[in-house]
Amino acid sequence: MAARVHFYHNTPDRLALACELVANAHGRGRKVAVRCTTPEQQRQLDKLLWTAEPLSFIPHVAADHALAAETPVTLASAETDIAWPHGDVLLNLADALPPEHTRFRMVVEIVGYDAAERHAARQRWMHYRQAGCELKAFDAERREAL
Repeated sequence: MAARVHFYHNTPDRLALACELVANAHGRGRKVAVRCTTPEQQRQLDKLLWTAEPLSFIPHVAADHALAAETPVTLASAETDIAWPHGDVLLNLADALPPEHTRFRMVVEIVGYDAAERHAARQRWMHYRQAGCELKAFDAERREAL
């Protein structure tokens, strides 16, 4: 069965939206894997998950951490070879197609305004469509379906 894929376009702050989506998914009992573009972006997201919502905590660790299998949110950089501990939700911040996307029930793509990001997102959209995935698009800035 092909994954459901949601694209969030026109995202003014990709990491802020990632935090929001991770918090929402975690609140619904979902497990989330976040594929960051670089190790630096992974560090930034790790910090944001600790500080985004006062008085809330989203348990998260790096995907290669010893407790990754027991932790609802795992983070990794696309630059590393990733062995995700679950196959529920994959949130992709990287420009490249996640090679492991077929093992997830749902994939979330976050796309900003940058022309290169948008071009890469179009390529991923076409790949997902050819793979038979159920696709939905949202305008993140206006908070509505496209």
